[in-house]
Amino acid sequence: MIKRDVVFPPGRQALYERNRYSPAIRSNGFLFVSGQVGSRPDGSPEPDLEAQVRLAFENLNAILGAAGCTFDDVIDVTVFIVDPQSSFETIWKVLPEYWGSAPYPTLTGIGVTWLYGFQFEIKVIARLPDTGEG
Repeated sequence: MIKRDVVFPPGRQALYERNRYSPAIRSNGFLFVSGQVGSRPDGSPEPDLEAQVRLAFENLNAILGAAGCTFDDVIDVTVFIVDPQSSFETIWKVLPEYWGSAPYPTLTGIGVTWLYGFQFEIKVIARLPDTGEG
């Protein structure tokens, strides 16, 4: 059995352990990040959608940073959106603040009916920086 190389963002390990999943796993030069939502430090949802999207990206960036990555290292993105028809424009106006410049990562958007009280979730796969270790 392979031992999972888990990456925890600063200060949130207890939240992930309580919910029984890993925020991210390093494997074969890649970082697989679990879906990140706009949760406050106690795990509760940020009620304002625009603020929730920003907080989801901040939570994502904390994990990427803990692994030595930035959003520029992201190669694949999946977003889950509750009621995309009414929330898409609000969400998409926040993305440029975090997305960086072209070329952009691949993207899959999925409309869902429930996200445990959240309206937006983002999960990514990133390439780990080459450390020169060998």
